[in-house]
Amino acid sequence: MISRYFQYKKALLAEADRMVASGVLEAPQDCYFLRFEELHEAARTGAADADLIRQRKEEFAAHQKLTPQRVLTSDGETVSGRHHREDVPEGALPGLPVSTGTVEGRARVVLDLAEADVAAGDILVTAYTDPSWSPVFVRIAGLVTEVGGLMTHGAVVAREYGLPAVVGVPEATRRIRDGQRIRLDGTLGHVELLD
Repeated sequence: MISRYFQYKKALLAEADRMVASGVLEAPQDCYFLRFEELHEAARTGAADADLIRQRKEEFAAHQKLTPQRVLTSDGETVSGRHHREDVPEGALPGLPVSTGTVEGRARVVLDLAEADVAAGDILVTAYTDPSWSPVFVRIAGLVTEVGGLMTHGAVVAREYGLPAVVGVPEATRRIRDGQRIRLDGTLGHVELLD
Protein backbone atom coordinates (compact mmCIF):
# COMPACT_ATOMS: atom_id res chain seq x y z
CA MET A 1 0.00 0.00 0.00
CA ILE A 2 2.81 2.43 0.89
CA SER A 3 4.40 1.92 -2.52
CA ARG A 4 1.24 3.34 -4.12
CA TYR A 5 0.99 6.51 -1.97
CA PHE A 6 3.10 8.53 -4.39
CA GLN A 7 0.84 7.48 -7.26
CA TYR A 8 -2.20 8.59 -5.27
CA LYS A 9 -0.52 11.89 -4.46
CA LYS A 10 0.34 12.50 -8.13
CA ALA A 11 -3.26 11.81 -9.16
CA LEU A 12 -4.67 14.13 -6.48
CA LEU A 13 -2.22 16.90 -7.43
CA ALA A 14 -3.11 16.51 -11.11
CA GLU A 15 -6.76 17.03 -10.17
CA ALA A 16 -5.76 19.97 -7.95
CA ASP A 17 -3.91 21.52 -10.93
CA ARG A 18 -7.11 21.24 -12.99
CA MET A 19 -9.05 22.84 -10.12
CA VAL A 20 -6.58 25.73 -9.98
CA ALA A 21 -6.90 26.23 -13.75
CA SER A 22 -10.67 26.42 -13.41
CA GLY A 23 -10.54 28.78 -10.42
CA VAL A 24 -11.82 26.32 -7.79
CA LEU A 25 -8.56 26.38 -5.77
CA GLU A 26 -5.98 29.15 -5.43
CA ALA A 27 -3.00 26.76 -5.34
CA PRO A 28 -2.57 23.01 -5.88
CA GLN A 29 -1.41 22.57 -2.27
CA ASP A 30 -4.83 23.79 -1.08
CA CYS A 31 -6.06 20.25 -1.72
CA TYR A 32 -4.01 19.15 1.34
CA PHE A 33 -6.38 21.13 3.56
CA LEU A 34 -9.51 19.35 2.41
CA ARG A 35 -10.67 15.92 3.48
CA PHE A 36 -10.99 13.45 0.61
CA GLU A 37 -14.79 13.77 0.60
CA GLU A 38 -14.52 17.59 0.55
CA LEU A 39 -12.02 17.47 -2.32
CA HIS A 40 -14.30 15.10 -4.23
CA GLU A 41 -17.27 17.44 -3.68
CA ALA A 42 -15.21 20.47 -4.81
CA ALA A 43 -14.15 18.64 -7.97
CA ARG A 44 -17.75 17.57 -8.64
CA THR A 45 -19.39 20.95 -7.99
CA GLY A 46 -16.60 23.29 -9.06
CA ALA A 47 -16.67 25.11 -5.71
CA ALA A 48 -14.41 24.86 -2.66
CA ASP A 49 -14.83 26.56 0.72
CA ALA A 50 -11.97 29.10 0.65
CA ASP A 51 -12.64 30.15 4.26
CA LEU A 52 -12.35 26.55 5.46
CA ILE A 53 -9.06 26.11 3.56
CA ARG A 54 -7.70 29.38 5.01
CA GLN A 55 -8.76 28.37 8.55
CA ARG A 56 -7.08 24.95 8.24
CA LYS A 57 -3.91 26.55 6.87
CA GLU A 58 -3.79 28.87 9.90
CA GLU A 59 -4.36 25.95 12.28
CA PHE A 60 -1.64 23.94 10.54
CA ALA A 61 0.81 26.85 10.82
CA ALA A 62 0.00 27.20 14.54
CA HIS A 63 0.51 23.47 15.10
CA GLN A 64 3.86 23.58 13.28
CA LYS A 65 5.15 25.98 15.96
CA LEU A 66 4.35 23.60 18.82
CA THR A 67 7.00 21.46 20.48
CA PRO A 68 5.69 17.95 21.13
CA GLN A 69 5.94 16.63 24.66
CA ARG A 70 8.46 13.85 25.18
CA VAL A 71 6.09 11.86 27.40
CA LEU A 72 2.31 11.92 27.39
CA THR A 73 0.48 9.48 29.67
CA SER A 74 -2.74 7.69 28.73
CA ASP A 75 -4.56 10.16 31.01
CA GLY A 76 -3.29 13.13 28.99
CA GLU A 77 -0.74 14.21 31.60
CA THR A 78 2.56 15.51 30.25
CA VAL A 79 5.73 14.50 32.02
CA SER A 80 8.80 16.63 31.53
CA GLY A 81 12.35 16.04 32.58
CA ARG A 82 15.91 15.80 31.37
CA HIS A 83 18.35 13.02 30.69
CA HIS A 84 20.76 12.68 33.62
CA ARG A 85 23.33 10.16 32.53
CA GLU A 86 26.95 9.68 33.39
CA ASP A 87 27.84 7.67 30.25
CA VAL A 88 27.36 10.48 27.72
CA PRO A 89 30.52 12.07 26.27
CA GLU A 90 31.08 15.77 26.92
CA GLY A 91 28.93 17.86 24.58
CA ALA A 92 26.96 14.90 23.24
CA LEU A 93 23.18 15.02 23.01
CA PRO A 94 21.58 12.28 25.12
CA GLY A 95 18.53 10.29 24.07
CA LEU A 96 16.94 6.89 24.25
CA PRO A 97 18.80 4.06 22.47
CA VAL A 98 16.26 2.16 20.36
CA SER A 99 18.31 0.42 17.68
CA THR A 100 21.89 -0.68 18.28
CA GLY A 101 24.97 0.27 16.35
CA THR A 102 27.14 3.29 15.74
CA VAL A 103 27.30 5.34 12.57
CA GLU A 104 29.08 8.51 11.55
CA GLY A 105 27.94 10.73 8.71
CA ARG A 106 26.21 13.83 7.43
CA ALA A 107 23.14 14.95 9.33
CA ARG A 108 20.11 15.76 7.21
CA VAL A 109 17.73 17.84 9.31
CA VAL A 110 14.29 17.36 7.77
CA LEU A 111 11.18 19.02 9.16
CA ASP A 112 8.91 18.36 6.19
CA LEU A 113 8.97 15.06 4.31
CA ALA A 114 7.97 16.84 1.09
CA GLU A 115 11.26 18.76 1.24
CA ALA A 116 13.46 15.79 2.18
CA ASP A 117 16.73 15.70 0.24
CA VAL A 118 18.35 12.62 1.72
CA ALA A 119 21.28 10.85 0.07
CA ALA A 120 22.46 7.32 0.72
CA GLY A 121 24.41 7.19 3.96
CA ASP A 122 22.89 10.32 5.52
CA ILE A 123 21.67 10.36 9.11
CA LEU A 124 18.08 11.57 9.27
CA VAL A 125 17.41 14.10 12.05
CA THR A 126 13.74 15.00 12.50
CA ALA A 127 11.08 15.66 15.12
CA TYR A 128 9.34 12.31 14.57
CA THR A 129 8.44 9.84 11.84
CA ASP A 130 5.22 8.11 10.83
CA PRO A 131 4.44 5.53 8.11
CA SER A 132 4.67 8.16 5.34
CA TRP A 133 8.42 8.42 6.11
CA SER A 134 9.03 4.69 5.50
CA PRO A 135 10.44 5.07 1.95
CA VAL A 136 13.21 7.35 3.31
CA PHE A 137 14.56 4.56 5.54
CA VAL A 138 15.99 2.63 2.58
CA ARG A 139 18.52 5.45 1.96
CA ILE A 140 19.60 6.57 5.44
CA ALA A 141 22.35 5.17 7.64
CA GLY A 142 20.82 6.19 10.99
CA LEU A 143 17.97 8.03 12.68
CA VAL A 144 17.70 10.75 15.35
CA THR A 145 14.29 12.02 16.49
CA GLU A 146 13.19 14.54 19.09
CA VAL A 147 10.32 12.39 20.34
CA GLY A 148 9.66 8.70 20.47
CA GLY A 149 10.16 5.53 22.41
CA LEU A 150 10.98 1.87 21.87
CA MET A 151 7.73 1.13 20.05
CA THR A 152 7.27 4.32 18.01
CA HIS A 153 7.40 4.20 14.23
CA GLY A 154 10.99 5.36 13.74
CA ALA A 155 12.36 2.98 16.37
CA VAL A 156 10.56 -0.06 14.99
CA VAL A 157 11.46 0.60 11.35
CA ALA A 158 15.09 1.42 12.25
CA ARG A 159 15.38 -1.98 13.98
CA GLU A 160 13.75 -3.72 11.01
CA TYR A 161 16.31 -2.13 8.66
CA GLY A 162 19.23 -2.60 11.06
CA LEU A 163 19.84 1.16 11.37
CA PRO A 164 21.30 2.71 14.52
CA ALA A 165 18.73 5.04 16.09
CA VAL A 166 18.39 7.39 19.05
CA VAL A 167 15.03 8.96 19.88
CA GLY A 168 13.89 11.45 22.48
CA VAL A 169 16.78 13.85 21.80
CA PRO A 170 15.46 17.24 22.99
CA GLU A 171 15.69 19.99 20.33
CA ALA A 172 17.70 17.75 17.98
CA THR A 173 16.46 19.63 14.91
CA ARG A 174 17.66 22.92 16.39
CA ARG A 175 20.91 21.75 17.97
CA ILE A 176 22.15 19.70 14.99
CA ARG A 177 22.85 21.70 11.83
CA ASP A 178 21.84 20.33 8.45
CA GLY A 179 24.97 18.95 6.79
CA GLN A 180 26.94 18.72 10.05
CA ARG A 181 29.00 15.57 10.67
CA ILE A 182 27.68 13.61 13.61
CA ARG A 183 28.28 10.27 15.30
CA LEU A 184 25.13 8.45 16.40
CA ASP A 185 25.47 5.75 19.05
CA GLY A 186 22.27 3.71 19.02
CA THR A 187 23.66 1.29 21.59
CA LEU A 188 24.37 3.84 24.35
CA GLY A 189 21.85 6.46 23.20
CA HIS A 190 23.64 9.68 22.33
CA VAL A 191 24.66 11.85 19.39
CA GLU A 192 28.07 13.52 19.15
CA LEU A 193 28.53 16.70 17.09
CA LEU A 194 31.82 16.29 15.22
CA ASP A 195 32.18 19.67 13.50
